[in-house]
Amino acid sequence: MAQNKLLRMDNMGIVVESLDKAISFFQEIGLRLEGRALIEGEWAGRVTGLRDQSVEIAMLVTPDGHSRLELSRFISPAVVSDHRAAEVNALGYLRAMFAVEDVDELVTRLKEKHGARLVGEVVRYEDSYRLCYVRAADGLLVGLAQQLF
Repeated sequence: MAQNKLLRMDNMGIVVESLDKAISFFQEIGLRLEGRALIEGEWAGRVTGLRDQSVEIAMLVTPDGHSRLELSRFISPAVVSDHRAAEVNALGYLRAMFAVEDVDELVTRLKEKHGARLVGEVVRYEDSYRLCYVRAADGLLVGLAQQLF
């Protein structure tokens, strides 16, 4: 019997408090809004195990069209825990990393327009990358990487 092969990573999901603010933040980074939808009903609850759920989602796509980010705002049931204050060494899914053209310019823009803050410093990794983590005003952790040539 032939083994199934992985086709691609479809998307990464982040639960957010404000869908509009999160969309605006990720659009500032360079993602494009692909669509929004209300997801509810018995079928959705069977997938997530949350039974009677109601969640508004937004799907964003990277400029190359290969990667997607699904933002979810739960209407019901209520959010049960908040990991946004977790340190970068906490277990579990923590952040998304995005390759950008100019890390300094983008960090400045995210601070000014979205109240983001630099977590540590912008650092250089050998002759390969300039890297940093930023926290959006609502606490989401995002990594930014500028490839050096």
